[in-house]
Amino acid sequence: MSGLDPSHVMQVGMGFFASKTLLSAVELELFTKLASQPMTGKEIAAALQLSPRAIPDLPDALVALKFLQREGDGPDARYSNTPESALFLDRNSPDYIGGILEMANARLYRFWADLTEALKTGMPQNETKHSGEPMFTKLYADPARLEQFMNAMSGISAGNFKEFARTFDFSTFKTLCDVGGATGQLSCMVAAAHPHMRCTSFDLLEVVPLATRKIQQAGLTDRVTAVGGDFFTDPLPKADVITMGMILHDWNLDKKKMLIRKAYDALPPGGAFVVIEALIDDARRENAFGLMMSLNMLIEFGDAFDYSGSDFAGWCREVGFRDFKIIPLTGPSSAAVAYK
Repeated sequence: MSGLDPSHVMQVGMGFFASKTLLSAVELELFTKLASQPMTGKEIAAALQLSPRAIPDLPDALVALKFLQREGDGPDARYSNTPESALFLDRNSPDYIGGILEMANARLYRFWADLTEALKTGMPQNETKHSGEPMFTKLYADPARLEQFMNAMSGISAGNFKEFARTFDFSTFKTLCDVGGATGQLSCMVAAAHPHMRCTSFDLLEVVPLATRKIQQAGLTDRVTAVGGDFFTDPLPKADVITMGMILHDWNLDKKKMLIRKAYDALPPGGAFVVIEALIDDARRENAFGLMMSLNMLIEFGDAFDYSGSDFAGWCREVGFRDFKIIPLTGPSSAAVAYK
């Protein structure tokens, strides 16, 4: 006997058990229901319209996964959210990140079932596989799905954007343009944290009404503006800082380099170009999330991929950027900064 333990193999190989348990709980709004008061298993089943067979397995599994707490045992046991679940998984919490989990449940979970085909063919396995239309073409044609997607991106990005607004030195800059700005979240966070900054959220015209509404809700219409345009066909708005949050990884190498060139052209001397991504570590050994996100880009787009800080610096040097740094953000994500 080798003495080796197969538990790691089993944990990863059967990891979809845990993933789908959480995703279904989010879909059912279990954590939102429990935000008002603890419930027994029977009360959970009634509130969520579950089969009696789901109880107590679902809530107990979530206890074991550290998403719920339980007081007592048996039919009278009462379940409540953990502090983490209360903060991030209650729809009414300002820090709710369930949007990305909702999208994962509705879209990505089934697309990842075709990962093997993607690995063999190099072709997307999302809606494009059946319709022949690019993912974003279908997405932007459906306002309800577009808003769901934008809210999902806001959920996954909120912590990183907040940390970037806190840690990046804006003292020598006055203006920022967030390219692919979606709901205007990054622009609003920077403007709220730095009263001297004026920000532009730049995205397709279909997104402008959603971003404008979010900017109004934040009370920042005097310093944050949503502007419509196509970052491939239109010049980028000029600013001291150009940001792209989870944008560059959506594209192949030629389009990545095109966007980097356009950012360079929109910046003044001394300006900063910032990408916020789950940057892969240079040795490609540690950031499992970033590496799997790159596999997700294969599933979504075929030729798109995630990249390392060294990759980014190399592409930026080709167009004239001179200095670079990496700012760690939350979890597996970082901001890579290139200075003109």
